[in-house]
Parts: sequence; structure tokens; C-alpha cells
Amino acid sequence: MSQLEDWLNAIPAHELVDIRPASADASFRRYFRVTDRNTGKTFVVMDAPPDKEDCKPFIHITQLLRSVSVNAPDIITMDLAQGFLLLDDLGDRQYLDYLDDNSSDDLYHDALIALINMQRIQNHLPPYDKQRLHDEMGLFEPWYLNKHLGITLDDEQKTVINSIYDLLIESAQEQPQVFVHRDYHSRNLMLLDEDNPGVIDYQDAVIGPVTYDLVSLFKDCYIEWPRDKVEHWLDKYLRSTAIDLPVDRRRFIRWFDLMGVQRHLKVLGIFARLNYRDGKSQYLNDLPLTLKYVIDTCSQYDELKPLLDLLESTVLQHPKAS
Repeated sequence: MSQLEDWLNAIPAHELVDIRPASADASFRRYFRVTDRNTGKTFVVMDAPPDKEDCKPFIHITQLLRSVSVNAPDIITMDLAQGFLLLDDLGDRQYLDYLDDNSSDDLYHDALIALINMQRIQNHLPPYDKQRLHDEMGLFEPWYLNKHLGITLDDEQKTVINSIYDLLIESAQEQPQVFVHRDYHSRNLMLLDEDNPGVIDYQDAVIGPVTYDLVSLFKDCYIEWPRDKVEHWLDKYLRSTAIDLPVDRRRFIRWFDLMGVQRHLKVLGIFARLNYRDGKSQYLNDLPLTLKYVIDTCSQYDELKPLLDLLESTVLQHPKAS
């Protein structure tokens, strides 16, 4: 903290005081809120240890987002050697705390506009390729099944899992490939009075499947919506997007649902890993909803029935799964 204080004290034109925690995420980054004593204006400081986090993608993607009128925080100044960035403050009103039946249409309308703008970005970002998609789902077995539930799959069950992975990857790769935030959900969207929403935590952006961020938004691991609402919002997206989609609505919904299974298998592994490896036990509270999304989707598609059967015979028999 003393290094951070020394850096803040050396920033010209500001007298930054009152350092206090702003938020934390699932990485090694930490965020603090500071106040300019002279103006009362607040800023956010990112502390990203250089041996653990690379700030360059965050800086690059911030510029890309702001170039298409997405409200990402402006970077005031930085010290990459120490991993410090001083950012505009987008506030602390997460979408999650304000979403309800009355507000959801308006808030998601704004989020969809920002998403459609993001999907206009054309840049050489890393591809969300077959290996990356597979590696992410590969977290499900060792961390969620083995470590969290104590379940070991036999060879036949492993074959089922791998065939489902192949199916999900095939569906992801046949979609139009666009800018993907990767965590476009209610904890990374900040409610603002102007230029809503503020968008954060985008440093892992890639070029990938068109439905991925829609899954993050509407099959959010922190809040659940009825299926008819989800499809209503997807229809709004389909009417508004400029992307030329080579499929009909039914096929697009299938892309969306299968993309959800890929994401949620990954997230089950990540949330378990955050607990056992990183000591962040709060994510265990979000495992039941994440699993529910997988079960519900598997119940809707015949090609996912082998995964449903496997989960029913293993995971759903375990008391920790509920």
C-alpha cells in the first residue's frame, strides 16, 4: 500500500486522499477509490501486480471500447512498471443491485445498445478458438466434479463429457465471430445517470461467438430471468443488430443455449477453483444457479441428453450440488 500511496502523492494536479477499497474481482487485481481533496471528485485506482497481471490488454481494450462510444473508464494516468492505473470513477451501482421486474427492460435495453456497439469493433484480438473453448470446459471435471463434489468419472463417462465438449465447440465455431467481452454480466455493468451502462472488467476480451456475451447477460450466474423474458430480449437484439446472421431465429436460439452450456460448465469449474485455490468462498453461493442453467438446457435438447443423464446419476445425487 505504501508504494501505491507514494505513486498517488506524486501525480501532478491532484491531491488524492482517502484511499479505500472499491471492489475486487476474480483475479489478482485490486481496486481502490480515492478522492481529490481540491475538487471532491473521486477516481478508481487499479492495482495489478505486474508479475501476476498484464495491464496492456486493459489499456488497449479501453481505447477500443471508447472508440465505439461504450462507456469504459477513461485512463487518467498509469505506471505499468508498478501496475498502477488511475481511472475515471464509474460509481458503485452494479446492475445486479438494481435489476428487477420493473427496471429490467430499460436496463437491458441500454446494455444491448452497448453490446451491439462493442460487436462493431474489428481488431486483432486473441481468437476464442477451439483450444481455448476446450481448456475452459476442462476446468469442470477437476475442480467442480473431483475437488468440490469428490466425484470421479469412469472412462465411459469421460467419453460422454468429451463428446459434449466437441458438440459445444462445433456450435460455437459455426457462429459469426465478433468482439466478446467475456464477462458481460450484472456485476460488470454499472448503473449511470448518463451514458448508461458503465462497462468494466473487459481486459480478457477476444474475438469469438456472437452469442457469448448475450449468454453472460441473460443467463447471468448471479440473477435468473424467466425464459419468455430472455427470448424477448434476444428478439430485441435480433431486430437491432447490424450483424448478418446466416441462420433463422430457431437456430440462433440453439446457438445461444449451447453457448450457455459451454460457459456454465466453465464457470462451475472456475467458481470451485476460486474457493479451493484462491480462498474466495463467496463464489460457492453461485454454483446452484449455474448448474441449474446446465440442467435446464440439457433438458431442452436431445443431443445434450447424454450429459443430462450423466449429471443426474452423479452431480444431482450429491448434497453439495443444491
